[in-house]
Amino acid sequence: MPRLLPIKYLFTLFLYLVGIDLKAQNKTTNQLLSELKFAKHDTTRCNILNTIVETDADESVWVKYNMEMKALAEQNLKKLGDNDAVLKKVFLKYLSASLNNCGYLSDSKGNTTEAVTYYNQSLDIMLEIGNKEGIATIYNNIGFIYDNQGNVTKALEYYSKSLKIQEQIQNKKGIAQCYNNIASIYEHQSDLNKAIEYYNKSLKLKISINDKLGMATSLNNIGNIFISQQNYNEAFLYLQKSLNLHYQLKNKTGICIALNNLARVNKYQGNLDKALSLCLESYKLSLEIDDKESILSCLNDIGEIYSLKGDYLKAEKYVLQAIEINKKVGYAEAEKNSAMHLYNIYKHKNNNKDALKFYELFIMMRDSINNVETKKASVKSQLKYEYEKKAAADSVKVAEEKKLTTVKLKQEKIQRYFLYGGLFLTLVFGIFMFNRFRITQKQKRVIEEQKLLVEQQKHLVEEKQKEVLDSIHYAKRIQQSLLPTDKYLERILKAKK
Repeated sequence: MPRLLPIKYLFTLFLYLVGIDLKAQNKTTNQLLSELKFAKHDTTRCNILNTIVETDADESVWVKYNMEMKALAEQNLKKLGDNDAVLKKVFLKYLSASLNNCGYLSDSKGNTTEAVTYYNQSLDIMLEIGNKEGIATIYNNIGFIYDNQGNVTKALEYYSKSLKIQEQIQNKKGIAQCYNNIASIYEHQSDLNKAIEYYNKSLKLKISINDKLGMATSLNNIGNIFISQQNYNEAFLYLQKSLNLHYQLKNKTGICIALNNLARVNKYQGNLDKALSLCLESYKLSLEIDDKESILSCLNDIGEIYSLKGDYLKAEKYVLQAIEINKKVGYAEAEKNSAMHLYNIYKHKNNNKDALKFYELFIMMRDSINNVETKKASVKSQLKYEYEKKAAADSVKVAEEKKLTTVKLKQEKIQRYFLYGGLFLTLVFGIFMFNRFRITQKQKRVIEEQKLLVEQQKHLVEEKQKEVLDSIHYAKRIQQSLLPTDKYLERILKAKK
């Protein structure tokens, strides 16, 4: 099971953040109301109204200003027509936001048909203007209606659509809400490990963006998981902090839910009087705000507590009220709980006929929410989402790899051009050098031929010279043979003396 954040650090952080920022929120709301009085343009007025609606958790406040925003947007759209596309898009966005808020309000009152109508009107506008954040929000809200009706397959389909868009636009608040809703489905199917995994994902994101209303919701949801695990001390800590946060935010719907869950903790611990007191307090507040889901939850829990106390008459009264109200809204989880409580009541009253009737209804509703096919559908939806997410990541990776490959191919192409250029220059240089070699060789042959000719001429000259010298020597010898010798002359001269 995924680890939870350490409680003492988590709660210390919550107390610090809440203590500072709630004052800032009230101050901001008052400032916005003051600015609204002096706003000169309807676009500014719509922006201020939308901010008040988004930041104020008090239903009596935000509902009023939401209707004012809706009317102001409709008035301007009638005047503009198709003349100003930019302004038209702005007021369409505010109209869509107001319709979405109307859908949320209708759903909380149990009028799901009207809620779906509002959501679809809002969705059509968001698709027209291409507002991804708005589209994702409406997908999430429609998924929530299917979730309450027990249609897990459709709920997961819309939650996954919403989550996919929220991750694309990196909207942490929207992602956290989707995680929370997906966790709720796993919780209803008793897959607590998956449920707490997604609740923790949601809580961490809400802390990172300081979403106090979301933090309170996550605290409550994690507290519920601890209840299911029979860890009542941990459940009490989480639920009490959720309740405190909702009180500071003046969020009556959240107060109802937290009170009811704290009542459950006390009920399981055997503190039936305390549990009944908390349930009645929650029931009174839920009637005040006309929150059908909280009303049904309170009626079922009050009936169960009276049943545990042995007062089956009062128990039957409250649970039958829940059955009657739920005929109009059709909440599957509430109907399952009512059927279970009535089965136990009639069994103790020895009304076997009605006990069997409601036992069969309980089994039917339980199986419709938590059957094998539904679990397969939820797993399939989750695997599809994970696959699409991985496929998207892989496609990005492939695109990056393709881009890198293209760069490499381009570099290789450039390198080939340089190689071809180098080879061409080498070839040209080789041809040049070969040509020079041929010329040099030719010159060398000419020189050698000339050298040979010179040598031949030299040899010829030397031979002529030898012939001349030989003739001279021959003539000299002839002369010498004809002339008297020196000795002969010397005797002659001596004789004359």
